[in-house]
Parts: sequence; structure tokens; C-alpha cells
Amino acid sequence: MRIAVLGAGAWGTALAIAFTGRHEVSLWARDVASAERMSAQRENSRYLPGCHLPDALRVTADLKAALTGADLAILAAPLAGLRPLLEQFKTIAPAMPFLWVCKGLEAGSGLLPHQVVAEVMGDAACGVLTGPSFALEVARGLPTAITLAATDAGFAAATAQSLHGGNLRIYATEDLVGAEVGGAVKNVLAIATGICDGLGLGLNARAALITRGLVEITRFGEALGASRDTFTGLAGMGDLILTCTGELSRNRRVGLLLAEGRALPDIARELGHVAEGVPAAREVARRAAALGIEMPITRAVTAVLDGRITPRAAVEQLMARDPKHE
Repeated sequence: MRIAVLGAGAWGTALAIAFTGRHEVSLWARDVASAERMSAQRENSRYLPGCHLPDALRVTADLKAALTGADLAILAAPLAGLRPLLEQFKTIAPAMPFLWVCKGLEAGSGLLPHQVVAEVMGDAACGVLTGPSFALEVARGLPTAITLAATDAGFAAATAQSLHGGNLRIYATEDLVGAEVGGAVKNVLAIATGICDGLGLGLNARAALITRGLVEITRFGEALGASRDTFTGLAGMGDLILTCTGELSRNRRVGLLLAEGRALPDIARELGHVAEGVPAAREVARRAAALGIEMPITRAVTAVLDGRITPRAAVEQLMARDPKHE
């Protein structure tokens, strides 16, 4: 298969590395200088330093060249860049099957990625690649299992089968909504867990937070039409556990730094990467309120991010809530 990976951030680069060898892969970088540097150095020194780019992997800043002859495109832009990338993609390869890998809810609209895709592309052969996966580990070839979700079950199964191999195990599902909700809300919970760990609240508190966070994810997802079973799988529980506990988690890092009293703009500059949980928290909280869904952890994270409450006060408020039936 010929694959065009559009976006040379950490995740796009990692997938390009993982698929090269079994497939013919082109990696598109928006910036000409970045593409030339990666081609010459055989490394993405900004996002994945130390990870060798296979000799067979072609890096280009020419979007049309990257897509020419491809059988599948993988859109690896962050959620904020998904809509403009789709607009470019549509003008060049409107009929090409594609996947996206971003997670979250679009700032302002509160739309999940597949809803953004539908607005731009209409009815297309497409789906999301999501689940518990740190880019660095995928680039290093460590064993990883993820989910490919599409409303077209046949497309999901066939594409997963084509991409599956090596140390990358891919499971297919047709619960696109559930897969995306799991990927979006777990980032919010990872910020909460980072705050918990940063305040030194202990492993008991972390376990309770992750467990009750999964309840919030499930509640939100079911209200949007997702299957409950999805949230006990890779795109739900799996992604939640990884992002809340893994040292490579950017969203967990946001929480740790918030617990230190750091300002959000300073945290963003220090990370240098997109932490999707920050914009997602506000959109999830807003959409949940409109649906009448109770999501106290998400609300608390949003209040901390907005500077309306301190991290410690947010924890105190959560602990002071009336007992509930589990």
C-alpha cells in the first residue's frame, strides 16, 4: 500500500516510521526547511530526536507530490489544524480514503473530529486511528495496540488489516463516536491526574480519580450515542490509563505543572507540543452542561485552567461532594 502521512509532528512521524518497510510511505511537512532538514539528517530533531527515519521514507513539503499515487492518507495534524488540512486535502484528493489521528473537541464549535470531517468532506471513506499510544514508543518499534474506528465496518476492518503488522496491532470498530469521546475526554482526566500527583495526594486518590473519570467518559459518550462497551477497550480504558499514568503524557505534565502553581501560558511554552486536553476541557464541560450531564472532574479541571480556582481548592471541592451510589 502507498500511504501519505500528512503532518510531521511527533505522531505523524512515528506512524510514518512504523509503516515504512511494509508500505511505501511519504511524510508531508508543512515547512520546506523542516522537510529538507529531516531528509538530510534522517531524523525529526524537533519532535522525535534520536529516532532514525528509514531510508525508504520520503519526506516532502509538496502536498500534491505526497498524495500522488497514494492509496490512503493519514491526516496527522492537531485538532486545531484538522479543518484547514482537510480543505487542502479536498482540493487535491477528494476521493482518497483517509484516517485522522487527532483527539479532542474543536474549540468554539465543540465538534468531535468526525463531525468536522463530515462538514468539510461530506460522505467519505474515512475513520480515526486512536488508542493508547505514545509517539516515541511507536517510533522505537515497541509493542502497541490501537483502534481504527469508522462507521463503515467494512472499511474499518479492511484498513485495519492492511495496516496491522510488526509491533503495531490494530483493532477495528464501527463505534466512531465512542472511540473519539474516549480519546478526547481522557486528556482532560490526565490533567486532573497530573494535578493529583503533583499535589502528592497518593496512589489511592489517583486510582479513584481514574476510575471516576472513566464513569464521566462513559456518561458523556453514551449521551452522544456511543456504545458503553467501547469505554472498557483500548480507546476508552486503555487510553485513559496510559495518559493518566505515563511519564510521556503531555496532558499529565500540564497537571503536574499546574499543581506547582505555574501559569498556563508558561506551561504551553515549556511543553512545546500541543496538549489537547486544555481546549478539550472547556468544550467538553460546555457540551456536557448543554446536555445536562454531570461531569464534576471535568468541571473542576476547566475551573483550574481558567484560573477561577486553585488546584488544591478544586480537589477540596470534589472531596466535599455528597456521597453517591456507584
